[in-house]
Amino acid sequence: MATFLYKLGRLAFRRRHFVVLIWVALLTLAGVGAASAPAAGTTSFSIPGTEAQKAFDLLEQRFPGASADGATGRIVFKAPEGQKMTDADNKATVAKTVKVLGDGSEVVSVTDPYTTNAVSKDGTVAYTSVRYDAPGMELADSTRDALEAAGESARDTGLTVDVGGDALEAGAEMGATGEIIGLALAAVVLVVTLGSLVAAGLPLLTAIIGVGIGVSTITALANALDLGDTTSTLALMIGLAVGIDYALFIVSRYRAELAEGRDREEAAGRATGTAGSAVVFAGLTVVIALAGLAVVNVPMLTKMGLAAAGTVVVAVLIALTMIPAMLGYAGRKIRPADEKRKNKDKNKVEGTGTGTGTSGKPARPNMGTRWASFVIRRPAAVLLLGVVGLGVIAVPATQLELGLPDDGSQPTSTTQRRAYDLLSEGFGPGFNGPLMIVVDAKEAADPTAAFTAVTDGIKGLKDVVTVTPATPNKAGDTATITVIPDSKPSSTQTEDLVHAIRAQSADIKADTDAEVLVTGTTAMNIDFSQKLNDALVPYLALVVGLAFLLLIVVFRSILVPLKAALGFLLSVLAALGAVVAVFQWGWLAGLIGVEETGPIMSMMPIFMVGVVFGLAMDYEVFLVTRMREAFVHGESPSQAVVTGFRHSARVVVAAAIIMMAVFGGFIGASDSMIKMIGFGLAIAVFFDAFVVRMAIVPAVLALLGKRAWWLPKWLDRALPNVDVEGEGLKALDADRPTTSPDEDRELVRA
Repeated sequence: MATFLYKLGRLAFRRRHFVVLIWVALLTLAGVGAASAPAAGTTSFSIPGTEAQKAFDLLEQRFPGASADGATGRIVFKAPEGQKMTDADNKATVAKTVKVLGDGSEVVSVTDPYTTNAVSKDGTVAYTSVRYDAPGMELADSTRDALEAAGESARDTGLTVDVGGDALEAGAEMGATGEIIGLALAAVVLVVTLGSLVAAGLPLLTAIIGVGIGVSTITALANALDLGDTTSTLALMIGLAVGIDYALFIVSRYRAELAEGRDREEAAGRATGTAGSAVVFAGLTVVIALAGLAVVNVPMLTKMGLAAAGTVVVAVLIALTMIPAMLGYAGRKIRPADEKRKNKDKNKVEGTGTGTGTSGKPARPNMGTRWASFVIRRPAAVLLLGVVGLGVIAVPATQLELGLPDDGSQPTSTTQRRAYDLLSEGFGPGFNGPLMIVVDAKEAADPTAAFTAVTDGIKGLKDVVTVTPATPNKAGDTATITVIPDSKPSSTQTEDLVHAIRAQSADIKADTDAEVLVTGTTAMNIDFSQKLNDALVPYLALVVGLAFLLLIVVFRSILVPLKAALGFLLSVLAALGAVVAVFQWGWLAGLIGVEETGPIMSMMPIFMVGVVFGLAMDYEVFLVTRMREAFVHGESPSQAVVTGFRHSARVVVAAAIIMMAVFGGFIGASDSMIKMIGFGLAIAVFFDAFVVRMAIVPAVLALLGKRAWWLPKWLDRALPNVDVEGEGLKALDADRPTTSPDEDRELVRA
């Protein structure tokens, strides 16, 4: 591996014009494809294997043309103080709004609140419902605009009017300001770490090109593959973070190779062969984690994971080829590592006539060396403090409540949230999340009696406010019943009601041969959360298991990969605890703009496991391969830990800060889901990089000593030798003399 990548790096350095031209051509091709591709809405949402999805599929068959999964929009009217919605002028405004809404191209039906009993008991609140023939995430923008325009027109008459419902559901907006701030912070960290604007610009430039290719390709294929806006969001978030980090790893190693006295082409080859090997395996762990989302069997998540994994592959390929090429263009503008400090020490020596500086003492070790030496002296205390600290932060995760965001979790400044609150005020909180009961009586001897039995049974359940009469289809063998709960859609009481209705279905089946299915948005959210919960353990086993095997090959050790996996689990649990404390309990919520606390997004645990595991292994691979390299080259286990930190700690810390800055930029998004993902990933990277990799890893390795690198002989013979440490490159040292960077005149002339 190292030898192949070494040759690839040298080739890219020499043929830099050709390499850069290829990547620019790919970016142009992807951009043209994205610009010319037909517009596509957000990906369709389905949950195969759940009762709610089965009910939707049944409705499509038995109620053709009814668009059972179609979006619903609601315009809620509230009369001014001292008036009622039954007043003549207000009724005229509502009638005009209903007429305007009925003219929409995607509209199936519009209800009149005065004929459907959609006026509150005190007469102050009324609403009209609009049914569309497509799900909310697939509606045309013009349809949403027409719905909002109708509400605005009614508002001009003096009524309080707000618009809600899943018809307004659209792709998440990421908040450009936050992204720009994140990139700016990343740029500052790169300048401080790499010491020059040119060196700092390379990771940013190549990461942007990689993300541009990935996101443009997703946009170009969005219509054909049913990819949505959230897919691009994830690809942008992950691709930008890993693209910068991978480039940083190689550029940093390049500067270290220059400091060893190698010429620039040789240094580029060595950096690609060593740090590039770590990038390949770090990228593989991210790809495994993202592609593994297919285990959940939710098409939307599968597409998101595969698209983001493709963007990571592009980031790896760019790091291995375009970075060496750009290093060739940069030439002497990128200086060897610690050159300024060495020049400063040299000046001091010349000024004092000593060989050790003005004080006669050796140069002071860098921060990574000092920190690793401290941990090695007190490994047990550091390990205990790190584990207990993360364990305490993880405690709130034991109270984790999962759900999907609805209009009630929107900021109070949005019309969706105001419409939600008006409906709760006028009709009760459960009115925002009605349940749809589908009764399949095709096998029943008396379908009408079956419909009645279901209706009567539900009326007797706790937390039920209203049960509408059954509405049968033309064939009379299937009916729908609407149930209004007493609690809000995201509450545990509503979830208990769904389970209670489903618990009755067995008895009804036995008595009437009719099958009862619960669906609707609320039931779909409950089933989605349950499906994700059920898939979490198999997904974790698959991803961690495959990565564990991969890391055994990389590190040629059993205990090091095991330690990596356990440390990852600890950091993820701590991150989930922090997410619960902020977004569910409301601790410090105001600092990041969380206006409404509630259940944690049901995708968050499995999403965090997948993404954070891949990213955490980046630091593990880059940091520990440096230690493994030193150990293989003859250093003692303790010395190898110090050497790894001396060369890699600064880069890993910088990479973590950059990734936190990129993810933290998404905390400023208005969408609660994107805000939660940004915070969760940023805090998880913080815990994993600064506590697990910087403290727990060296402490464990110090305690294990040589045992950390133990591998059974039979397994050592069976495993392929991928040579991540660059052992195969040692033979080149005898054949190729090194030169000082100042002797590299040929590159200057080029």
